[in-house]
Amino acid sequence: MNRTAPHPVPEHERLRRWRLVLGTAADPALGELTGADDAAVDKALGAVYDTNRGGGRPGGERSGGLGGSAPRVARWLGDIRTYFPSTVVEVMQRDAVERLGLTQLLLEPELMEAVEPDVHLVGTLLSLNRVIPETTKSTARMVVGKVVKEIEERIAARTVAAVSGALNRATRTTRPKPRDIDFDRTIRKNLANYLPEQRTIIAEHLVGYGRRSQAVHRDVILAIDQSGSMASSVVYSSVFGAVLASMRALRTSLVVFDTEVVDLTDKLSDPVDVLFGTQLGGGTYINRAIAYCESLITRPTDSLFFLISDLYEGGVREEMLRRINAMKEAGVQVVVLLALSDDGAPSYDRENAAALAALGVPAFACTPDRFPDLLAEALNRGDLNHWSTDRR
Repeated sequence: MNRTAPHPVPEHERLRRWRLVLGTAADPALGELTGADDAAVDKALGAVYDTNRGGGRPGGERSGGLGGSAPRVARWLGDIRTYFPSTVVEVMQRDAVERLGLTQLLLEPELMEAVEPDVHLVGTLLSLNRVIPETTKSTARMVVGKVVKEIEERIAARTVAAVSGALNRATRTTRPKPRDIDFDRTIRKNLANYLPEQRTIIAEHLVGYGRRSQAVHRDVILAIDQSGSMASSVVYSSVFGAVLASMRALRTSLVVFDTEVVDLTDKLSDPVDVLFGTQLGGGTYINRAIAYCESLITRPTDSLFFLISDLYEGGVREEMLRRINAMKEAGVQVVVLLALSDDGAPSYDRENAAALAALGVPAFACTPDRFPDLLAEALNRGDLNHWSTDRR
C-alpha cells in the first residue's frame, strides 16, 4: 500500500514551536516570537508553565503566574479557549489549579462560566462542594450537568442495549421462534450431529433466547470509593448508576463511602444530585461499606455487586476479604474495579488485589466505553478474569 510521506515542518515553524515550549530563556538561541497571536499564546503558556519552560527567574521563582485576581484568571481562561483546542484547554485548566493553587478561584461564578467543563473539573468541584458559596452553586451545577449530559449521551444507549441483551439471553427455551434462535449455542449443542458428507449439522435440539416480562430480574449494587484519587471513577459510576436505575428489569442501589457510608439510591433519578451527594477526599473503610451492602442483598444468586475502589483499605483488611468471599460463596456475582475512567493505569493496593484474585475475584480497571460489555458479561455470569485479560 502506498503511503504519502508527511510534509516536513518548515525550519522557521519548528523553531517557533520549540520557542513556545521552552519560553523566553530560549530567545537568544531560537529568536524572539513575532506577531500578536504568538505573543498571546506565549503569555498564556507562561502564566502556568514559566518555571518549567525555563522562563522563570533565577532560583526558580515564577515570573508569570495568574495571581489572585479573578478578572485576570477570567481573561486567561478566555485566551486559552481562543488559542487552544478544548482537550488542551482542559489540561491547562487542571495544571493551573494544581500548580498555582487556583482552587479557591473556582468558587466564583464568573470563572465557572468561563471554564471548559470536563470530568477532572467536575472532580475538583465535587471536592469543594461543601464550601461552594450559594452564589456559585447554581453555576457549578450547570457545569457538572453539562459533563453528565455528555457522558450520558456517550454511554446510555450502549448500556441499555448490552444489559437488555444479557437479560434476554439469560433465559433459554428449547422451542424458540425462528427470530429467537441462539445459533451459536444451538450449533455447539448439536456438534455431535455433524454430517461430514453434507458438511452440515442436524439441529435436533434448538436453543433460543427467552423473552422476559417487565419484572425485576437482577439486583445491581454499586459501592463507590470516594477518596480523592477516585474522582473520575465517581463521576462515571454515578452516571452509569443513573442509567441502570432507569431500567425496570434491574433494581439498582448506589452507595458511596470513605470512612463513612452514604446510600444515594434515592437520588439516582438525577446523576447531578448523586454527584453533589458525594464528598471526595478522606480515608477509606472498604470493609464498612461492604458490610452495609451485604444488608441490601436479599437474592444472592440474582445479585451483581460492583466494588469500585483502589483497594487502599484503612479498616480491617481480613474482614473485608472475608466478606467478599462470603458474598461470592453465597452466589453473588462480585466485580472489583480498580478504576472506571479514561485516566490510564490506576494506582492501587497490589497486595489486596492479589488476595482477591486468590479468592477467584479478579480486580482490574475498566474504561467507560467498555463498561457496558463488562455489565453484559457479568449479568451472563461469564469468566471475568478471561474478559479482562482478553481486553488488555
